[in-house]
Amino acid sequence: MPDSQHQVACYHCGLPVPDSLNIDVEILGESRPMCCAGCKAVAEAIVENGLDDFYLHRTSNAPQGEELIPEALRELDLYDNEKLQASFVHQHDGAVREASLILEGITCAACIWLNERHVKSLDGVLDFHVNYSTHRAQLNWDNSRIHLSDVLKAITAIGYHAHPFDPSKQEELHKKERSKMIRRIGVAGVGMMQVMMLAVAMYLGANEGMDANIRKLLRWASLVITIPVILYSAKPFFVSAWRDLKRKKFGMDVPVSLAIAAAFLASAWATVRGSGEVYFDSVTMFTFFLLSGRFLEMSARHQAGRVADELVKLMPATAHRLGKNGIDVIPAIELVVGDQVLIKPGETIPADGKVREGISSVDESLLTGESLPLRRKPGDVVIGGSVNRESPLTVQVENIGSDTVLASISRLLERAHAEKPAIAELANRVAGWFVLALLIIAAAVYFYWLPSGAEKAFWITLSVLVITCPCALSLATPVAITAATGALTKLGVLTTRGHALETLAATTDIIFDKTGTLTQGELAVSSVQLLGDRSEKESLAIASALEAFSEHPIALAIQSKDTNLEATNVETVPGMGLEGTVADQCYRLGNSEYIQSWHPGTKSPQDNKKGTQILLADKNSVFASIELGDNLRPESTEMIRMLNSAGIDVHLLSGDNPGAVKAVADTLNIQHSKGSQLPGDKLAYVKQLQGQGKTVVMVGDGINDAPVLAAAQVSIAMGAGAQLAQASADMVLLSNDLNHLPQAINKARRTLTIIRQNIAWAITYNLVALPLAAMGFIAPWMAAIGMSFSSLLVVLNALRLREQRRS
Repeated sequence: MPDSQHQVACYHCGLPVPDSLNIDVEILGESRPMCCAGCKAVAEAIVENGLDDFYLHRTSNAPQGEELIPEALRELDLYDNEKLQASFVHQHDGAVREASLILEGITCAACIWLNERHVKSLDGVLDFHVNYSTHRAQLNWDNSRIHLSDVLKAITAIGYHAHPFDPSKQEELHKKERSKMIRRIGVAGVGMMQVMMLAVAMYLGANEGMDANIRKLLRWASLVITIPVILYSAKPFFVSAWRDLKRKKFGMDVPVSLAIAAAFLASAWATVRGSGEVYFDSVTMFTFFLLSGRFLEMSARHQAGRVADELVKLMPATAHRLGKNGIDVIPAIELVVGDQVLIKPGETIPADGKVREGISSVDESLLTGESLPLRRKPGDVVIGGSVNRESPLTVQVENIGSDTVLASISRLLERAHAEKPAIAELANRVAGWFVLALLIIAAAVYFYWLPSGAEKAFWITLSVLVITCPCALSLATPVAITAATGALTKLGVLTTRGHALETLAATTDIIFDKTGTLTQGELAVSSVQLLGDRSEKESLAIASALEAFSEHPIALAIQSKDTNLEATNVETVPGMGLEGTVADQCYRLGNSEYIQSWHPGTKSPQDNKKGTQILLADKNSVFASIELGDNLRPESTEMIRMLNSAGIDVHLLSGDNPGAVKAVADTLNIQHSKGSQLPGDKLAYVKQLQGQGKTVVMVGDGINDAPVLAAAQVSIAMGAGAQLAQASADMVLLSNDLNHLPQAINKARRTLTIIRQNIAWAITYNLVALPLAAMGFIAPWMAAIGMSFSSLLVVLNALRLREQRRS
């Protein structure tokens, strides 16, 4: 009798596992013991549905056997679990939530339309968009009115399957989709070759007087060989078409399925009757070619959407957490705010945080497009997903999960992929009506040719149905947008709105804020003008002591000056300056208006200076004027030249004094500039340009830029700028490299050009192919090749946008 204390417990329900039983299920990467077949079945169902996190978040063992099945197999209800949602749901204000989903079963633009319309009709769903290239959806819902599981069930009800996005699951689905497609192509290819050999024999035999029984045998053999092609290889076309017809919609697989089914049934009937023409060779051939075209298109789509997946995969699976007993290796998802983690050279930072110990270089290229590693020291912020290059760093975790910069970038990128520009909406609407028109035309063609013989009318109609399927028209825009946004993300320009590229291509005017946009955004003491008998060193020491407790940018610039002095009784007057005691003497540091209460008549030197001036005074006199400057970004001059060369008018608006703004404008050769501009003034300026028919791009970084960013046709926020500015923007310059702006505009123009090329090709192809097919010049198998080639050409043309070019 074994010792019960050492008996193995069932990983699922916790009950003892009998010694004679050896049942295991692989869960979370390890083989886990099970106590009975019931627990094994349920555990396997949970694993197969990607719900392994159930075991991480459960607070007690699950019940055994049949008692468990009704509860555990409600897989969709599990997604309402708050702990489980923490890993993939972003919570906004109140009950509003956002999640990224994967949709399985998408085959054409009609599937996208169906899902979006169906889900948006649900009470509590605020927004729902699906990207055709990646099959990923962005869902926003009010959790007080509808739960996530209800949305997932609604999608299941119309024949699709949705689940939360997971990069490893996405990759697994891609592999599964690819493998299944290859098998279908293989069956169709083998069937096509066998049927073609029999067809050649029948064609040659017809001229040589083949025996009727042999001809009949070859027909039956062709029928038998074609059945697996119809039931297995062509199944996706029929499933998609039936789903569309049930919803009273005409998707792109409706004419294809109709052609395949009609050709097969007519051929089968002719075989049974022993008379009439058979089209088994055409059925197998265009099934093979259609599947081959879909496979190439699918591979291109996966490639185009790879950037978004790569971003999510940047986070490591484990982290080295520093604890009381040393270093613990834990799953990165178990980190909490306040934890301290050790990042060794070559390791990826597992969460956003602040460096506590160590000095090293951090590679942020995959996140921001910044090609060179950036130096990080104690007090500096590091981004989760970036790579430590040189020395060990100790980092204190500040943001985890959906609150990290990486998660924010992924959400914004998904939002951009999900939203459709106007040109894409038009193409989808045209494609939907085109299918209906195609069916009407096909019927008309059949009845036109019917007097010449039913068989001739039949194969001509098949060609019309296949060759004019509007796949290329629906693919024209989404693949191009996905490829372009992926290329820009690698460059460090994050597109957050679907319309941004289309509008950016039409840019006529671009407006820049000064501080933090054209300049570094870091003030520094540029000069000290002595007005009394104090030395420069003493003046700066006093100023530094007064500013020691302030977080204002001016204070931070002065604090960097060394001082052994300490200030007491410091009082700050917002927007004016501050007063305090240093070495038993009272001082004031601030603008001229603030100093005038002590020394009336003090004049501001701002009108004849290029920077920001503050005055330092005691009760007896004003003894120093400190000028603070903000250096221009080194790439600003070249960027302005490139914009001017592209025919874009550049404007500079800033809240800084007019002298400083004019100096920057002159240095950069900017023709239009204004200083002392409040947010309302900037907004009026934008409206004025728009009233003249201009397409305006606004580039800024501060909170006060948010209203203007929202008003411009395209708004671009600096990556190092305020979060509110980024939230209001259509694009974010993550790299903070201004040279990427002209490149983004050039990429947008190329994108629009390629979209127009794709749409023009799709329309031209159909205008040429339809009459040729209707006149009987194109056989069904030729039609299949033509349709597949047309779709593939559109996708390959769009993938040219993935190339990185300098403007």
